[in-house]
Amino acid sequence: MTGLGLRYSTRQGEVRALRDVSFDLARGEALGLVGESGCGKTSLAKSLMRLLPDNARPAGGEVLLDGEGLLSLPEEEMRRVRWRRISLVFQAAMNSLDPVYRVGQQVLEAIEAHGVEETVASARARVARLFRLVGLDPRVMERYPHELSGGMRQRVVIAMALSCDPDIVIADEPTTALDVIVQDRILRELKAIQGQLGISIIYITHDMAVVAEVTDRVGVMYAGRLVELGETAAVFRSPLHPYTEALMSSFPSVSGEKRRLASLSGEPPDLADPPSGCAFHPRCAYATALCREQSPPRVGRGGQWAECWHPLDPAAVPVDPA
Repeated sequence: MTGLGLRYSTRQGEVRALRDVSFDLARGEALGLVGESGCGKTSLAKSLMRLLPDNARPAGGEVLLDGEGLLSLPEEEMRRVRWRRISLVFQAAMNSLDPVYRVGQQVLEAIEAHGVEETVASARARVARLFRLVGLDPRVMERYPHELSGGMRQRVVIAMALSCDPDIVIADEPTTALDVIVQDRILRELKAIQGQLGISIIYITHDMAVVAEVTDRVGVMYAGRLVELGETAAVFRSPLHPYTEALMSSFPSVSGEKRRLASLSGEPPDLADPPSGCAFHPRCAYATALCREQSPPRVGRGGQWAECWHPLDPAAVPVDPA
């Protein structure tokens, strides 16, 4: 994905939800996208799937899947890409499932719609295998959503996302509203499934602990931009961007010495009227006049980079945005 932009038309004016977002995704890789609510994470997921509301319009950039541009595909061809090549685990499992149909039938419909299996019997057998894969008894296929716990419903949604053997799964807050024990189980199962099937996963979350546990690389988003990207271990060990540091300081750690958590002051910017220069400067302890006046350059070390005038590592050097 290169230079992706997205705008929403609202009564308050035009909102720039995504601005020049670029990253790549290797086969079998787990990439985390993290940031506060409203930073553009879910808009990015919907842009990749082309599941945008009527008031949204692309604002430049391209999305390539094995060299094929997805943004220019006719809708009929894009329907064949969804679920067969890229699938999505939605935030709220209960809202993703139709309450009047059995959960097995809902997964079966996705398989039949894309012609993955030749017969109904083989399609039902595939659903049963998927349920076992995500830790559900195949007998759950005959139940309705309201008969399942939150964790079971989330597993059904994951099974649906895997139903057509996609290359990429986008997991948008896959453990929201679940207790920590169930969260851990589902994340472990997703990681095991990824290794077993060799798929790529994009985790979208506000939870730094999730990112630390299951991803190979992490991208930090703020005000519709990707402001830092690097290997997960490197970013957690030594972040470059002050916003990344602030996010990490607001979450507790189960290892190391006890420390007081630090809240991030201020509010996320109004994307209908974003700040000049670096969008993070009104909340940044390191901001200078340069930050307020000019957009920051991209600087980095190794494979890690950030968009910042004053990176936390003074040894970071300018890198080519391309």
